[in-house]
Amino acid sequence: MIEITVPVLGESVTEATVGRWLKQPGEKVTKDDVLVELETDKVAVEVSAAEDGVLADITAQEGDNVVIGALLGKLSGGGESAVEASPQAPPAQPVADTAAASANGQLVDVVVPSMGESVAEGTIASFSKQVGENISLDETIAEIETDKVALEVPASATGQIAEWIVAEGDAVVPGAVIARIAEGAVASAAPAKAAPAKAPQAQTNAAAPAAPAPAVGSDWPVVPSVRRIAAEAGIPASSIPGTGRDGRTTKADALSFVEKTKMTKAIPTRDTGPREERVTMTRLRQTIAKRLKSAQETAAMLTTFNDVDMTAVMALRKKYKNSFFEKHGVKMGFMGFFTKAVVSALQEIPAVNSEIDGNDIIYKNHYDIGVAVGTERGLVVPVIRDCDELSIAGVEREIGEMGKKARDGNLSISDMQGGTFTISNGGVYGSLMSTPILNPPQSGVLGMHRIEQRPVAINGEVKIRPMMYLALSYDHRIVDGKEAVTFLVRVKEALEAPERLLLEV
Repeated sequence: MIEITVPVLGESVTEATVGRWLKQPGEKVTKDDVLVELETDKVAVEVSAAEDGVLADITAQEGDNVVIGALLGKLSGGGESAVEASPQAPPAQPVADTAAASANGQLVDVVVPSMGESVAEGTIASFSKQVGENISLDETIAEIETDKVALEVPASATGQIAEWIVAEGDAVVPGAVIARIAEGAVASAAPAKAAPAKAPQAQTNAAAPAAPAPAVGSDWPVVPSVRRIAAEAGIPASSIPGTGRDGRTTKADALSFVEKTKMTKAIPTRDTGPREERVTMTRLRQTIAKRLKSAQETAAMLTTFNDVDMTAVMALRKKYKNSFFEKHGVKMGFMGFFTKAVVSALQEIPAVNSEIDGNDIIYKNHYDIGVAVGTERGLVVPVIRDCDELSIAGVEREIGEMGKKARDGNLSISDMQGGTFTISNGGVYGSLMSTPILNPPQSGVLGMHRIEQRPVAINGEVKIRPMMYLALSYDHRIVDGKEAVTFLVRVKEALEAPERLLLEV
């Protein structure tokens, strides 16, 4: 089996939401076919098949939150059986002391698959099959619950469930054997032996405990971890809604419900009026909210402002825009000037182009500038590489190409990784002034705004000039106020005298 896992999602992005599966279990796929779409607060990520095969199992359901490295599903490659393809499944072993083995041949172990990055243990939530039942290769036979996701365990062979090694509620680790399948066996008319209700080592002559209450919206029992979490929170386990398979309540459901209950008690919601509508935030919007709040809580953010007279840049554009386009094949916009002005300022004030890593400061001697682009899916920030080595025409060309990829939904993760500084142009939407939020781990972001004709004093006279407010938000832990103000002044000076960019003075 080939594991389908969450790829790297981009700089500072650690989780995503499963958007939709484009293939279903049992469907044949070819290499590079898109299997599933993941959504982050920045970009939609497509996960493709690593080789030809059959989609054997879907572990992460649509709407689930997943982290980098988490298991999404499994692919049977090249027509191999699950036993042949799985790196964790041991070779089939004969078992001499069971009637199934002597009558039907070999028994095949069913092992716990990988549960995802940083997940080392799960709990047996339920069995889908009982001892003696016929099963097919890759058919779900059990469900394992972790603190992040419910994981379905597929059959490693076609045959008959010979025995369960574990019981519902048992803790298991990746690679542990949980059941054995009599490969090729066919169930007889004899009644099937039920899956154990408790761990074999814990069986005694004492009376069996009463079955746990069913989960909300299903007839499945509440697993021990859910009962424990509910008891610690002082709430009925039956009140926790389930999002697992067939409506079962998972550990993640319980933790989320308890957290929401605490928040509700701390910040009570109000009743809506007759002309109001209450809509639950999507998982994607919740992720965006969490990341933006985290940026504010992590960095010591401060914003400094200045304004810039755009007369010189606008005159230069008016004079050379036609010849510029004829020679370079791109329009002369404002972003080329701003990007080159930012690079010049970063070279003088390196703290704004650095980041904090633990107790160290990493100074970056390269200038990869992120440029915020608005799309139908939201705001994305592709990165223009090595801007110090590009001309204004080169910057405009790269921005144009990245903008087109963003609007067409063709940006890759690599297109958005590694930025050292970000420029955000709220002026295209009419913003007069704003305080942009940092894009961690960067230490600075420049906010551009709309150009507005305003009266200014020049040599003792009042003139009407095209003015723009600039805003620099920076991490005060690493950038001092003097450095931030100097940086913004250097950007202002370069734009008011654009020949400085050409002469590098």
